[in-house]
Amino acid sequence: MSSYSKPCVLVTGFMPFGGESINPSWQLAQQLEGESIEGHVVHTKELPCEFDKSISALTQAIDKYHPSVVICLGQAGGRCDISIERIAININDARIPDNQGKQPIDTPVVEHGPDAYFASLPIKSMLSSALQAGVPASISNTAGTYVCNHVMYGLLHYLKTHDLVCRGGFVHIPYLPSQAAHHPGAPSMEIDTLVKGIKILLTSAITQKQDIKLIAGTTH
Repeated sequence: MSSYSKPCVLVTGFMPFGGESINPSWQLAQQLEGESIEGHVVHTKELPCEFDKSISALTQAIDKYHPSVVICLGQAGGRCDISIERIAININDARIPDNQGKQPIDTPVVEHGPDAYFASLPIKSMLSSALQAGVPASISNTAGTYVCNHVMYGLLHYLKTHDLVCRGGFVHIPYLPSQAAHHPGAPSMEIDTLVKGIKILLTSAITQKQDIKLIAGTTH
């Protein structure tokens, strides 16, 4: 059993990758450390942007904190809003090497694992809450095939195979303005808006036991 008796949630972010000096996912996660949301304390963990090692770091944090909700955050340069991922697929297909120089092509995240896992979060309730609060957000149907998808699949596989009473999923966020300044034309989002948005998503994930239905036009 964990020594952390208070109900908690876990939020993760990544180390910088791809030539960036910062990663907005970890910049954001750090802002949430120790916050109390709906009676749950927020714990955070920085994950290496590396295949396999990232999943090990994540599962160690889950075993340490025993969270009721896990939201993994990742950078998606070029996206303009907070993207709540619907699905993770059992494939690694890296367009660039990870931070250890590994570049798997068409390999499984988990050998003989299911083709895909759906997020176990109430994603449309989360979306609705964010939009009602004026935070740009959408449902995404692809987490890519890089380390973000790798971690999302690894998370959901771990929760499933260990019968954990925990909901989990992945959220992509845009560049911060300081990053977008080096990528002409790329959208960005201020850290204060991102913090507000993720707090709203966590609140919905904790409180909404059943998801709602939204018309297709509200998702991407």
